[in-house]
Amino acid sequence: MADTYRINDFKKKYPHLAREVLEEKDISLKLSVNMGFSDPWSGYTPTVVDYIRRCKSLEEAFEVVDYLVNHGELDAREGEQLKAILERNGIEYFGGRKQDDYYYKEAKRYWEKIFKQIPGTH
Repeated sequence: MADTYRINDFKKKYPHLAREVLEEKDISLKLSVNMGFSDPWSGYTPTVVDYIRRCKSLEEAFEVVDYLVNHGELDAREGEQLKAILERNGIEYFGGRKQDDYYYKEAKRYWEKIFKQIPGTH
């Protein structure tokens, strides 16, 4: 994990860098830190199956499919195929229902695992 400094300590330890970063007004600075791991949810876009798995009823799943078709996020033919699968097999066909806090719990589990691997964070 990165070191943390008070501003005065930072100025003492890195006087030239501190002057550049803290005193010059006409520069911009962008810092990137590679932590050695990436966020699996960064840029993640749920699929139609993700949406279906959050539905509580078949009717709700049909509404989701219709919504995605009407907003151009799903092809009409694919929408009809999905509705046929839903009609024939039910919403359980796509897997168990994802609870409302599913992604929160998954992210929490992931970050707890990561932080256990970083010295001094557990």
